[in-house]
Amino acid sequence: MDGDLSEGGMQTVALGDGATSGEGHQSAPSDPALPWPGPNSAMPAQSAAPPSQPIPAPQARPTSLPQYPHNPGSAYTSPNSANSPEYGNKWDCYISPFPAMSPIPLATPTTPGTENGAAIVRSGSSKMESIKTWSISTYKCTKQLLSEKLGKSSRTVDAELEAQIEALRDTQRKYSQILRLARALSSHFYHVVQTQQQLGDAFADLAQKSPELQEEFIYNAETQRTLTKNGETLLGALNFFVSSVNTLCNKTMEDTLLTVKLYESSRIEYDAYRSDLEMLSQQPRSEISSIKLEEAQRNFNGHKAHYDRLRADVAIKLKFLEENKVKVMHKQLLLFHNAVSAYFSGNQTALEATLKQFNIKLRSPNTAPPSWLEQGEY
Repeated sequence: MDGDLSEGGMQTVALGDGATSGEGHQSAPSDPALPWPGPNSAMPAQSAAPPSQPIPAPQARPTSLPQYPHNPGSAYTSPNSANSPEYGNKWDCYISPFPAMSPIPLATPTTPGTENGAAIVRSGSSKMESIKTWSISTYKCTKQLLSEKLGKSSRTVDAELEAQIEALRDTQRKYSQILRLARALSSHFYHVVQTQQQLGDAFADLAQKSPELQEEFIYNAETQRTLTKNGETLLGALNFFVSSVNTLCNKTMEDTLLTVKLYESSRIEYDAYRSDLEMLSQQPRSEISSIKLEEAQRNFNGHKAHYDRLRADVAIKLKFLEENKVKVMHKQLLLFHNAVSAYFSGNQTALEATLKQFNIKLRSPNTAPPSWLEQGEY
């Protein structure tokens, strides 16, 4: 059998009525009592298939596999042989003539949570786009700033608005100095009032223990108590002045300066994209340069609108800030002058009238909180 396979390959089955083909092979005995040849005897030929069960015709081989010749008249011939270098076993290249019937669907199954996965992908893409846009804008703004400092690029200047902004910054610096000094005065005066209170208590204690100097100690104790009371009144006026100036300087002005910072940033972006548009406008026209020019024009228009809007916001805030500053400081400067003058002149009535005029309520730290009826009066 080995010799036959090496020379001619697999035996073929004839479609006749019981005869077998092939040289040197015997037919299978029809009597089941006859012994079958042993392992050392020749391999009997295969039985012919009954006419009622025809062998199905083999399907066409895929074009990707090599086409081997086969013997005509046979149902199927194996292209393999013992000496074939393509396959290690003679049955490895056998192609089934029956179609594959796999119970496993070939379509890709739907993964649970696909919509959430798509949302995560879209979120990641949007973040990447935001990072990309921020990087490009930062690069352009940095390049524009360096070009302006080196004198290689021009900048957009609104002379009137720039003067107002510089005046506001100078005003904030001066008001910050006033605020620092007013806080120092309030702190020092607080310690003066505390010292006067302690001194009055000491005079009152000595008045009880020194009968020969009782009248003098009582007189000085009353004086120090009166100064302490008036000092607390003045201290309330000073604290109100400090609070109002602090609100004006560190909140109202700072809010306007924050808008100014946004305006200056938008100005840099506007000039950066304006420079890009001017540079692309000077290049030779081509399809690619036209596309870049249109994109640069769109970016320039968007940043110009943003710049114009912030410039209008800064102008409006500067106008309102100036009006608010005049109104607030007129009231606070009048309060400061009347309170200080009344205190150092010893006019206790005028000092109390000043606090009533500006609706300043003084509360002793040792008193209980007001009831709901008293709160309604305030």
